[in-house]
Amino acid sequence: MKIVHRRSGTVLAEGPAGWGVTRFDGGIYIRRRHLVGGAFSLGIVPGLCVYKGLYLSLDYTPPDGLVERGLGWMYVVPNPLLPFIRYRVAVPSDHPELDCIA
Repeated sequence: MKIVHRRSGTVLAEGPAGWGVTRFDGGIYIRRRHLVGGAFSLGIVPGLCVYKGLYLSLDYTPPDGLVERGLGWMYVVPNPLLPFIRYRVAVPSDHPELDCIA
């Protein structure tokens, strides 16, 4: 699976569907080893999902340097029944700035 940032044309993540890049509940959860281009940094907005847990928003900076605020999130204290989302970068599967190629 490949995830491309449309505006910059940067491949954000690339890896095998399943454990490496996981689709779950409207998001795509990416293991760190499969992040390719650009950089994610912590945003300023924490949040709480009633069944998934506590998360932090992430800002994405592609190689062209124009920051995309709140493009992703990361669960730092997830529900114990969902350990596969812990510390993974997640992006929405239907975001207008992202192309998801299976």
